[in-house]
Amino acid sequence: QVQLVESGGGLVQAGGSLRLSCAASGRTFGSNVMGWFRQAPGKEREFVAAASWNGRTTAYADSVKGRFTISRDNAKSTVYLQMNSLQPEDTAVYYCAAVVGALIPRTMHEYDYWGQGTQVTVSS
Repeated sequence: QVQLVESGGGLVQAGGSLRLSCAASGRTFGSNVMGWFRQAPGKEREFVAAASWNGRTTAYADSVKGRFTISRDNAKSTVYLQMNSLQPEDTAVYYCAAVVGALIPRTMHEYDYWGQGTQVTVSS
């Protein structure tokens, strides 16, 4: 079992930055692909970013590429999402997700474990 707890969400003005953290428990963190998804009101949950088990391979949604950076610290069992140049359309609940494997999935149904989410609100 893997338990995920997100933190770092909040209210920020457009153009600002936030860093989300996701702390994981369980012995398999170092074997997991870690991903970030987000869900805005009335919309489906969408892929944001993901990192391979060692962080050397990453993937991003086109909408966040160049603004968001995913990283992980396996010694701390934590994955981060640095979000810069935030825009109102980035407003959503952000979820951390995990799956054991080498490939990086981009769909939520391919992930096995989920956190409870953290709210990010970007004001214009």
